[in-house]
Amino acid sequence: MPQHRSRRMPTIHAPGCCFHLLRLRIMSGDSPLPLALLSSSHKTMLIDFHTHIFPPEFSANRTRYIDADSTFGALYADPKARIATAEDLIAAMDEDGVDTVVVMGIGWADMGVASEANDYIIDAIGRFPNRLVGFAGINPAWSAGAVRELVRCADAGLRGVGELHPDSQRFDLGDAQAMASVMEVVQANNLILTTHSSEPVGHNYQGKGNTRPDVLWRFIQNFPDATVVCAHWGGGLPFYALMPEVKESLANVYFDTAASPFLYAPNVFETVVRLVGGGKILMGSDYALLRPARLIKQIEESSLTAEDKAAILGGNAERLLGLSGG
Repeated sequence: MPQHRSRRMPTIHAPGCCFHLLRLRIMSGDSPLPLALLSSSHKTMLIDFHTHIFPPEFSANRTRYIDADSTFGALYADPKARIATAEDLIAAMDEDGVDTVVVMGIGWADMGVASEANDYIIDAIGRFPNRLVGFAGINPAWSAGAVRELVRCADAGLRGVGELHPDSQRFDLGDAQAMASVMEVVQANNLILTTHSSEPVGHNYQGKGNTRPDVLWRFIQNFPDATVVCAHWGGGLPFYALMPEVKESLANVYFDTAASPFLYAPNVFETVVRLVGGGKILMGSDYALLRPARLIKQIEESSLTAEDKAAILGGNAERLLGLSGG
């Protein structure tokens, strides 16, 4: 796929820097965001809610991990598929003006590989505590093993679960019994769960799978009090919010924008805001698949209100993660 070339910004490491950069861009006429977003009393953080990082060994020994884990093999067998480290991500954040990101693995099939990846995320958030928020990679199909690993990761400071890939991990997200033990830990520890989502129509792509709106809705109904993030616009689940019973069930559900340019036309932002409200959307890039700058640009150039832009770019994530801007 073609490489996205983003405009390079100054390297600034302090949290809360992004809206200072946006102020400079606004003053130079280089951004459609109004100064109303840059309240002197509170500067909203710019947060990418969906990124992936891996230990350097995963790139250096790609074939070993492709053979060891079926999900990793499905997504990273192509040598062109980029495997990013924490340092790679921090550099991209600085260039694109991002304050904080949620880092996660993928839907690991192998418990040993998952533990190795989780250890790396735990180490990374320790090294970059003001920049990274970690989610644990587990597989509900491991039963008691999944519970043990999730408890270990929660005790180490990880804030959520994800990104689940039910198809390659071979479990039924919509089966209440299959998810019960993991969700007990999730809710007891106030964790956030992010799951891969896929569209029931449209083009096929690597890792698309069948975690479609009907599966997501069963899961949401089974655990209505859990905080759930449906990646990739929930595979179109927000469009079903025109049905009153669906909209009512989304009280604790959010949708991230990961890989959006590969899935939907840019006016998906305005469409979903009309259906579920700007408070339900989290800017996510799916880095290293995409750079955050590409999603930021789409949001900046949309016809959304200043308030909705600020919420999607970071306000919603800041509230959800309990972070403070400025």
